[in-house]
Formats: sequence, C-alpha cells, structure tokens
Amino acid sequence: MLKRFASLRALGLIAGLLLTTACTATGSNDPAPYTEGTEYVTIGGTPQRYSNEGKVEVVEVFSYGCIHCAHFAPLAEQMRKQLPPGVVLKLLPAAFNDQWVPYARAYYAAKKLGVVEQTHLALFKAKFEDHYPISTLDEIADFYASHGVKRDDFMRIATSDEVTQQIRKDAALVQAWQVDGTPTIVVDGKYRSANIKTLDQLAALTQWLAKRELAGGK
Repeated sequence: MLKRFASLRALGLIAGLLLTTACTATGSNDPAPYTEGTEYVTIGGTPQRYSNEGKVEVVEVFSYGCIHCAHFAPLAEQMRKQLPPGVVLKLLPAAFNDQWVPYARAYYAAKKLGVVEQTHLALFKAKFEDHYPISTLDEIADFYASHGVKRDDFMRIATSDEVTQQIRKDAALVQAWQVDGTPTIVVDGKYRSANIKTLDQLAALTQWLAKRELAGGK
C-alpha cells in the first residue's frame, strides 16, 4: 500500500534553510467512491489555501527528489488538463529535509523564470531515468543551463531572500495541512489525500474531490 509515498524525515526546515544554500463526479444518489478517513481526510480548522487563484484550488505537494512524484508527474499533467473550468492545479515543493531544499529553490527559480512547463517533467526524467547527478543546487543549475536558462540568473533567484521566505511559508502550510509524504494532494485547504493504494487512484481521487468542491461540497 502506498500510504506514504515519501516519508517526512524532519520538520527542522527553518534551520535547514539557513544553509542557503478519471473519475467523474457521482450523482447525488450514488454512493461516494471514496471514504473520508480512508482515501482522504478533512483538514481541521479554518481552510488555508496556497493561493487565491481559481474557484477551487488543487495543490500537489511534491519534490523533485521523490521518485514517486516522478512517476505521478505525467498523471498529474494529464489530470490538470482534465480538470473542469474553475479548478486550478498548483505545485508546492516540499522541503522535508536539507536534501530537498535545493529542489524547492529550483522550482521557484524556474517559476520566476517562466520555464516550469518546459522543465518540470524533464528534470524528473534526467534524475530518475537518465541518472544524471542532480542533487546539489549547483548540479540543478547545470540542468537548467542545459535547457537555455542563464545559470547566474537561476542561482541569483534560487538563493534569494524571496525564495527563502516562500519556502518558509510553504513549510508552515504543509505542517498545517499535516502533510507527511509526497505526492500528496490538498483541495481548497480542506481535504488531503490519505491512504492511497496507487497513483492512478490518487489522480482519480483528486478529480472527484475537485468536482465535489466545485459543486459546493455535495
């Protein structure tokens, strides 16, 4: 059972940063295909969203250091294209440990430079299929440079205070959502994927939760 795809090893993110371093919606009379407390859980407290964009927000908590995220990435891209109007998919790069902080920095640098769409799947492929050394920020910078990004621009943004602050904010949000593994899906800051058996099921659950939330939670 893929209950936790990649386990959280530490919550000491703030200290680490100093290193600078297809499932359709069911009808109202149909039984729900997923059970609260099993495949997903309701997050307690006031819902906390990652952004204000979109009527319904779907967030994938992921890392470029997670092989399960690499396997899920093509499914997530297909899922994104199938989400109904009014639903937006966001990526949140988890930094559960010092080793994952460079990947989080890389994502935000790539986002600032406007190259995520071109490099997201390519980075997973380079790391896990082609087995290129992509672990340190310098190695990651080399990867982006090979895709036309100016290395100096990448490093400047990746190590900026702005990115550091964003990763700190993400850490607080991930803790509030009680996310302890990747990939994890969070819908509108209200629902979190839980005991998922397959990545296909994770994609289908995401569709179902998003469509239910779009319909007013019914």
